[in-house]
Amino acid sequence: MNRKLIRPDLSELKDQYHSTARLYRQRKPVPPEQTNAESFYYLKQMTNKTRMVIVLKDGQELRGTIEWYDKAALKVHRPDEPNILLQKDTVKYMYKENEDKGGDLD
Repeated sequence: MNRKLIRPDLSELKDQYHSTARLYRQRKPVPPEQTNAESFYYLKQMTNKTRMVIVLKDGQELRGTIEWYDKAALKVHRPDEPNILLQKDTVKYMYKENEDKGGDLD
């Protein structure tokens, strides 16, 4: 009895492997450097003249409206005090002044 050796065609498997390996090695596109979310937020607050509370990294709170901004600074108009130019890296966080009243539990 003569047995015939049957070998699978490996070229199909080889092609599949190379196509999946190529897809795996592809890099994801680099995300955009700027999403414009910050600009949108500042423009909205400036247009509405929203009173803001700006908390600095040293804990000091400033209250006023944002007059203008650029890449590194904010100009804040304060009604009872002189206007101030803040470097953005000194700001810890900020929020709308009317959101301040909602957190009281008294």
